[in-house]
Amino acid sequence: MSTAVVVDGPGEHRLVPHESVRPAAGEALVRVHAVGICGSDREVYQGNRPEGYVRYPLTPGHEWSGTVEEVGAGVPATLTGRKVVGEGFRNCQVCDRCHAGETTLCTAGYEETGFTVPGAMAATLTLPARLLHVLPDAADLTAAALLEPAACIAAAALKANALPGERVAVVGTGTLGMFAVQFLRAGSPAELLVVGTRPDRAALAKEFGATGFRTRDEELPGGFDVVVETAGSASAARTAASLLRRGGRLVLTGIPAPGAEGLDPTDLVVRQLEVHTVFGAPPDAWAHTVRVFGAGLLNPTPLVTHELPLAAFAEAIELVGSGDPEVGKVLLKP
Repeated sequence: MSTAVVVDGPGEHRLVPHESVRPAAGEALVRVHAVGICGSDREVYQGNRPEGYVRYPLTPGHEWSGTVEEVGAGVPATLTGRKVVGEGFRNCQVCDRCHAGETTLCTAGYEETGFTVPGAMAATLTLPARLLHVLPDAADLTAAALLEPAACIAAAALKANALPGERVAVVGTGTLGMFAVQFLRAGSPAELLVVGTRPDRAALAKEFGATGFRTRDEELPGGFDVVVETAGSASAARTAASLLRRGGRLVLTGIPAPGAEGLDPTDLVVRQLEVHTVFGAPPDAWAHTVRVFGAGLLNPTPLVTHELPLAAFAEAIELVGSGDPEVGKVLLKP
């Protein structure tokens, strides 16, 4: 029998029988191949996600890949059988921000797959077909399950607008940091430095295209044109800003705990730094991610260290929060 994970509240979950929801007009039914777990899913399970950004009881799962099994009225039948990934934000499509393409800023309020509406930790997922992005027929669906976090970093890379020959850096060596290295490397930088807290990530960073690696306790160079911050630690933003030249471009993607040091406004003004932030991924970032993945310039596979059955949800959550350097990306397979 098909199953789904349901989190009833902090620390409480069940594995329940799952019945597919037939797609209504404009919707598609996707057979889930794999679903990733990230820190946000751990927040949902522990009850640490901010109010308004989770709705219990909930089937989690916002990072996923699968194959379209059925479509509703108004959706092209040719979508059936295609490999897909999908955007998480359930934007309204009619407000001014949505019309501007900034769907993660939708003024209708926050709704997201796996947080406020049922997610992909189930055998199937039914969602608006407009949120789907079609993958190449030969795509590896296990690797594609990581394209949601990759799309968030694609949004950062697009905002950074790093030009060929510029000096660029990444702060953070987790999944997002390693994706940032790959996206920035595709733009042919003159130098690509990675700064983190884990020396064991140096080899992987260089495999993905980094030209240098330093830990944060080492002396750090400056003068970089672009820095993308992915660490989310209390001091990561300041570290990232310190790497920049005057007039350099900084993109922040990490969300530290309340009380983080933050950036020095005087430093930002005097050095005329250009600061951007990213929360989620709008459609253009998703499209960019799928193109880069399809072109073979984005390789998520080395980031996956564990593949577990859906019934091992609790074990997977513990792995994600274990702090074990041997634990990378954890996937569940329905």
